[in-house]
Amino acid sequence: MLRAAGPGCRIVWSTVKPTTWLSACVIVGSLAGGPVRAQPAASAQGPQAAAPTSSGPAAGSITLGAALDAAWQRAVAARESEGQRRRADADRAAAGAFWAAPPSLELSHRDDRLHSSAGKRETGIGVAVALWLPGQRAARAGTAEAAAAQAGAAGQVARLRLAGELREAAWQLAAGQAEANAADKQAQALKQLADDVERRVRAGDLARADALAAQAEYLAATALQSDMRQRLRAARARWALLTGLTAAPDVKAAPALDEAAAPAAPHPELQLARQSTELARQRVDLMRLSRREAPELTLGLRHDVPGRAEASQGSLVVGLRLPLGTDDRNRPLQAAALAELDVARTHEQRLRERVDSDIAAAREAQQSAQEQLDAETARARLLRERAALIDKSFRAGESALPDLLRALAAAAQADGAVARQTAALGLARARLQQTLGLLP
Repeated sequence: MLRAAGPGCRIVWSTVKPTTWLSACVIVGSLAGGPVRAQPAASAQGPQAAAPTSSGPAAGSITLGAALDAAWQRAVAARESEGQRRRADADRAAAGAFWAAPPSLELSHRDDRLHSSAGKRETGIGVAVALWLPGQRAARAGTAEAAAAQAGAAGQVARLRLAGELREAAWQLAAGQAEANAADKQAQALKQLADDVERRVRAGDLARADALAAQAEYLAATALQSDMRQRLRAARARWALLTGLTAAPDVKAAPALDEAAAPAAPHPELQLARQSTELARQRVDLMRLSRREAPELTLGLRHDVPGRAEASQGSLVVGLRLPLGTDDRNRPLQAAALAELDVARTHEQRLRERVDSDIAAAREAQQSAQEQLDAETARARLLRERAALIDKSFRAGESALPDLLRALAAAAQADGAVARQTAALGLARARLQQTLGLLP
């Protein structure tokens, strides 16, 4: 009896003619050698509809870069980044204003009706303008520029994290598509085998037990096929939720990474940490130049009526209000600003160490995946050659059929291992690009 489980097949001896068993094992064993390619999310179900194309990108596929643009339009992080950018623009506009705080209108009126009632009145109107302290305006502008730069860096980090989710989802979808294709072919091959065994049972060449065993193996393959299709639908649903697209990604279109070349742009997370440190430094400088509240210049007019038929008088009022800075006010603000700067510097140092460690680990993982792929490829080549030699020996009458079937099963399993390791190498490369801070 022949059982195809995954990329290989389990052999149980039967009395079926060798040609039938060999054709089925070769069909099932050929699953693993096909390329791993993502198919359109809206493709029809079934062995023919799910089969991957032999060359070129999948029909209806999309590049990861285009998928990232679509996902960014739907992401909550995009709205947060846009809000941070608008706040930074508002801070820059406020830093360029003539006054340090919004001006205020002052109105006053005084008379003597409660005392002598001599008709004396005094009415005043004026405008109080908060003035910048020396160097405070430039420091406020520097803080606003640092906040704007931090907002831009935060947006790039959010986009990079979304790219990481897309890479994982894309390779999960590609692997699910390959497994579904394999399950479809496996079920189709076992269906042909079960039909052939049934015909031979009716002809009297085989026992009824062989037909029952073949039908049971076919039913097991259809159950596996249903499970693989369900996993593929879940992977497609996750991809559609991230991107809003039904077209699946073409993971083969990702550019190769030059190991010797350094990234053209700094890592987005390191750039964000540097901008956060710079923003904290600017806030410390602003605090040192803002040890007191903003002074207020008052300009106004006053109208006096002396009373007792005396002529009224008008005058111009100029006033200056100078708040005093004390330790009660300044020390908590200074401590908070210095603590923020210290935390930002420490975070930047630890983040740099973590990024370097992650990059080294990702490079090692890619190298290990490449070595495993080379070993699996060599092993598959050797097992295919061994199966060919045993096939010649069997045709010459020097080897038994079980030996040949076991050799074909081992070769099929090796081909499946090559296909799985090829996908693992692609995912390792994608993770290295993610760790380096490279966008699709």
